[in-house]
Amino acid sequence: MMSRAFILSGVFLLALGCSAAPARAGDASTNSRSEPETYRIGPEDTIRISVWKNEAMSLTVPVRTDGMISLPLVNDLRVVGLTPMEVREQLTKKLTEYIPNPEVSVIVTDIRSFKVSVMGEVFRPARYEVKVATTVLDALAMAGGFTQFAARTRIVVLRGNGKGAQRVPFNYNKVIASEQDNFYLEPGDIVLVP
Repeated sequence: MMSRAFILSGVFLLALGCSAAPARAGDASTNSRSEPETYRIGPEDTIRISVWKNEAMSLTVPVRTDGMISLPLVNDLRVVGLTPMEVREQLTKKLTEYIPNPEVSVIVTDIRSFKVSVMGEVFRPARYEVKVATTVLDALAMAGGFTQFAARTRIVVLRGNGKGAQRVPFNYNKVIASEQDNFYLEPGDIVLVP
């Protein structure tokens, strides 16, 4: 079970732009509950870019659906899939043409790209926008829990892998009995409760 201290530290780290998006659950046979990895920027997120002693270059910008941001001098820059530190490094390189030794910081101010769906035999099936590392049990709780017809042993997490959808089985009864690990969801995951 995720501790309250972990959630609070995750929120604090998110404010700093270096927090944790959920780690991958692995393949269908490996559902380890590892700690979340470094947060990667996604479409619809908002980031604050600060250039020390340069107010004209210090802006809060949305990440477009094409994965790009627009800034003066730099024009368009692809940021989706990058960490805030990786974006900082790219901006620093691009700005050295115009500003001697630019000091750049990148902070994720609003996370809107982390969405998961819960469908099927739950009380509130919907697409949920989450702000912190979220496990399958967390998503099921957001959806209000199971209806009386839910097949708790046959839950499947559908995860896009670029070629289609990978099916990751999740057996609620085994998780409760500590025979299977609860794992973190990834942006775009669909929890299907038959």
